[in-house]
Amino acid sequence: MAEIKLDNISLEYPVVDAERSFRKALLSPLGGVIGQKKGARPHVRALNNINLTVRDGDRLGLVGHNGAGKTTLIKLLGGVLQPTTGTMSVSGSTATLVTQGLGVDAEDTGYENIKLCGLYLGMTPREIEAKTKEIAEFTELGDFLHLPVKTYSTGMVVRLSFAITTAVSPEIMIMDEGIGAGDARFAKKAQERFERMVDTSKIIVLASHSPSLIAQLCNKAILMSHGEIVQSGSVEEIQKAYDALNAAA
Repeated sequence: MAEIKLDNISLEYPVVDAERSFRKALLSPLGGVIGQKKGARPHVRALNNINLTVRDGDRLGLVGHNGAGKTTLIKLLGGVLQPTTGTMSVSGSTATLVTQGLGVDAEDTGYENIKLCGLYLGMTPREIEAKTKEIAEFTELGDFLHLPVKTYSTGMVVRLSFAITTAVSPEIMIMDEGIGAGDARFAKKAQERFERMVDTSKIIVLASHSPSLIAQLCNKAILMSHGEIVQSGSVEEIQKAYDALNAAA
């Protein structure tokens, strides 16, 4: 059984350029909470006291303004970030479609990235070897796969990262804002693969500003603000709450 469980999760990171960051924070009402512990470097609390359980059959939409914590939570669930406090458990194979190119090493070749990213996704060396040809063909990058990724265009990096990430059949699919996969012809092929993954995944967690995408893919939602979950419920209830929040701002 696939399941995601978060208990009292918080995530903080230090402010490197304190003066500049505080000045930006004062000018904007959005984003995480900035604070300073006595004798310590200023920090941003990107997530605060998150309690969340997602089970088989759940298609969860994350709704909120820019800086609400949606993408941070997505990256946490995908294993890109680690919580500062609290406990998190994820049961089931996971694929993360977030910030195309994330995890790809620009210094390595395309083929080397297929191996490394495959390991990150939980594939065994034997599984990676068996899928390498399929991944390479899907990218349509040909001999460029022998070259370092730093020589690629942005669209080529997107093709590579998308092909690697979607080579697995995950029980849990974590993503933000759908997919962006290059030119129209390749995007059509990518969309077809994406839709098959959606159909077969046991759990989906999607962060998006698009009400129509949330309504299309999700059966429940949470509303986030300043790194906290402020409301959970049906997609319709959360969209109404979000609209009301924006109207009051």
